[in-house]
Amino acid sequence: MHHIFSSILRFLQQGIAAIFHFIELVWDWSADQIAKLAAAPWHDWPILKIVMLVIIAVIVMWALYQVAWRLWLATVRILAAFAALLVVLVQTLPRILLAGVVALGGLWVLNRLDNSMMQIPQSLQVWLQAPPPSGQPTVPSDHPADHP
Repeated sequence: MHHIFSSILRFLQQGIAAIFHFIELVWDWSADQIAKLAAAPWHDWPILKIVMLVIIAVIVMWALYQVAWRLWLATVRILAAFAALLVVLVQTLPRILLAGVVALGGLWVLNRLDNSMMQIPQSLQVWLQAPPPSGQPTVPSDHPADHP
């Protein structure tokens, strides 16, 4: 059970790391593009290009705000899910403890019992009884044709 749980956690960790790595790649690329846009020689541009640059900057800021808001909501949900996972794990602890105590007590009882007290009487051990001789019925019959 520990191995399965450990494997699941490792899988989740690798998946989350891959997602964050992809986000980092996209973030770095986007930051590079924004830096190139900011480094453009916009002082010499006509007013229409400057207006377009402002519109582009507003759209970029709106997109970044949307990303930040969604990341915030995701963080809240992730923390709530993690808290729910912890609650479930903590709620299972008494049952796991009960199973351990029952196993320990059962083994203690089994190791302390006298084996002679646990013997089944010979009359009840049907697997040790000899089979009936051939030709004789195993169960008496009430049918009149069976009796001479």
